[in-house]
Amino acid sequence: MTIYYTKVQTPLGILYISSTNGEIIDVSLSDLDFNKRNEKEARVYHPSESVLLKAEKQLGEYFKGDRKSFSLPLKLVGTSFQLDVWKELCKIPYGEIVSYQDVATNINNQKAVRAVGQANRRNPIPILVPCHRVLGKNNALTGYAGERIDLKEKLLKLEGVLS
Repeated sequence: MTIYYTKVQTPLGILYISSTNGEIIDVSLSDLDFNKRNEKEARVYHPSESVLLKAEKQLGEYFKGDRKSFSLPLKLVGTSFQLDVWKELCKIPYGEIVSYQDVATNINNQKAVRAVGQANRRNPIPILVPCHRVLGKNNALTGYAGERIDLKEKLLKLEGVLS
């Protein structure tokens, strides 16, 4: 299985998008994240790969404010709990926010608030799977992609949730 990737310049900095078999498998938000993933599974730079071109185009439209949802084939790999959380995240509309408690309730696991937070943190396809739309109690900006709350804030401002 060959994993292809491309680099996309965005208002957040350079994003690395990876795919295999015509499906997006990863969006890395930093060089460090990408390098960690590339150590585990070597990736081939191939910016003209079809799904990567589509992802670059759609992300460009999103960052310009012209796209509210993505229509890309995604391949999410995780535990059944993580997959339930990530599928629920995909239901959160552009410009709206929910709490970790809301996600836990929606997947019929009300006591799993912390586990929802961990699944959010492990989301391999941020932005496309919009984990940035999940906030803590009282709409607190809590961790994003580990410690990247600044990115979460930028994305929510882009979507008009924050001013």
